Amino acid sequence: MEKVSATEAARRFSEVLDAVENRHETFEVVRRGKIVARIGPAVAARGRAVKDLLRSHRGDRKWGDELRQLREGLAAEERAWNA
Repeated sequence: MEKVSATEAARRFSEVLDAVENRHETFEVVRRGKIVARIGPAVAARGRAVKDLLRSHRGDRKWGDELRQLREGLAAEERAWNA
């Protein structure tokens, strides 16, 4: 896995994407000495595999109630676009 600075990734973005697409390479993008992103081939999934995965896990019946409680605790925030 090649490490590339954020500046270099920006300058060579088209080249980086070509390497990912054509040679299946993965790049770690480094900013200020810290890895902040990875650019690599997208993982493909077939629709059937996703459906099978979802069917193999039982739904959480409490989830809907928990979601409603969380939403009730939210307050609408209103502010100007330019704020």
